[in-house]
Amino acid sequence: MARLSFVVFVSLISVVSTQFIPPYTEDCRADMYPPKGPTFKGRVTWYTVDLDLHPSKRWMPLITDKKAELVSMMQTIKDLANAFVPSGKLVEMVDKALPFLVETLPYPFGDELRGVAAASGLPLGEVVLFNIFYEVFTVCTSIVAEDPKGNLFHGRNLDFGLFMGWDMKNRSWIVAEQLKPLVVNVDFRRNNQTVFKSTTFAGYIGMLTGIKPNVFTLTMNERFSLDGGYIGILEWILGQRKGMWMSFLTRSVLENATSYEVAKTRLAQTELLAPAYFILGGNQTGQGCIITRSRLLSLDILEIDLKLGRWYVLETNYDHWKAPLFLDDRRTPGMTCMNKTTQTNITLKTMYSVLSTKPVLNKLTTYTTLMDVSTGNLESYIRDCPNPCMPW
Repeated sequence: MARLSFVVFVSLISVVSTQFIPPYTEDCRADMYPPKGPTFKGRVTWYTVDLDLHPSKRWMPLITDKKAELVSMMQTIKDLANAFVPSGKLVEMVDKALPFLVETLPYPFGDELRGVAAASGLPLGEVVLFNIFYEVFTVCTSIVAEDPKGNLFHGRNLDFGLFMGWDMKNRSWIVAEQLKPLVVNVDFRRNNQTVFKSTTFAGYIGMLTGIKPNVFTLTMNERFSLDGGYIGILEWILGQRKGMWMSFLTRSVLENATSYEVAKTRLAQTELLAPAYFILGGNQTGQGCIITRSRLLSLDILEIDLKLGRWYVLETNYDHWKAPLFLDDRRTPGMTCMNKTTQTNITLKTMYSVLSTKPVLNKLTTYTTLMDVSTGNLESYIRDCPNPCMPW
């Protein structure tokens, strides 16, 4: 969950919950694929990022195409900031203070952020802010499952925008809705060959969802901890830079790791700025796991284990050995629907139905991605959650 005090959290629930009519949950959906109907808002456009280009040039075609949507998104964020600090000082501080972070980032991320700023016309500080948000505000559901033939499928809902502006009229999160037009699929290529593919947001250079075809699939979910992303970012600003930004690590792993085991080791052992859950799928039977991370350590690795009857792993935003917050239990309905689906019937199509069942699908869901490592297929869909629908 996002880092707000429990008092603020409960206060918001009391306001938001009055806008909904029970039930917040529903019976497991079926036959939702191919995507259609009111939960389907559109397909995601593909772009290419050429890794052979200088980092400042790689994103230019994509950002040029999505410039209007990105500028609109950042204006919304500035409007929300000004609502909290009407003097405009907060936005002014972002524009003046955050650009220095670019100088501290490892290659090629600093140059890529400069390129995004140049192509969009946005101040560099605002581009940095856009890329920092996901270290602390992502709430998701990820699943890796193995069918009886040993094929591995990976699906995820990317939920974002909690506490970032509630639209009372439309019963939606303002930032979540603004993000949907920015969802893109990207084919990262070197020497005219695909290195990896990802679903991301235009202007965001880290990776939250990706596939290295025929090798592994990877998603990242936010993990709540008092020793969280804010502390890691503050330490970075103050010069303590041993850790790695979560989404830069996942991108580096997607680009450079040569196997499931190599990816697992890097994700488990690399020091981070923020705690996280890494959900990793491989290309052989049993290769699927949830890596539960603190900033410094791997706390637990839960793996698919067919001998124990565990043919899938499912992660929302809570340690799997603990009960989820009663106000945010997406795990139970998700597992219920996976169990009803059964291993015999698991496919990308049936996984999409699981990810389409409320509250796994909720008001924060921006997109659903499905990945099949054996074929290298990644497909993504922009989502909507018609009322009545849980706000998270």
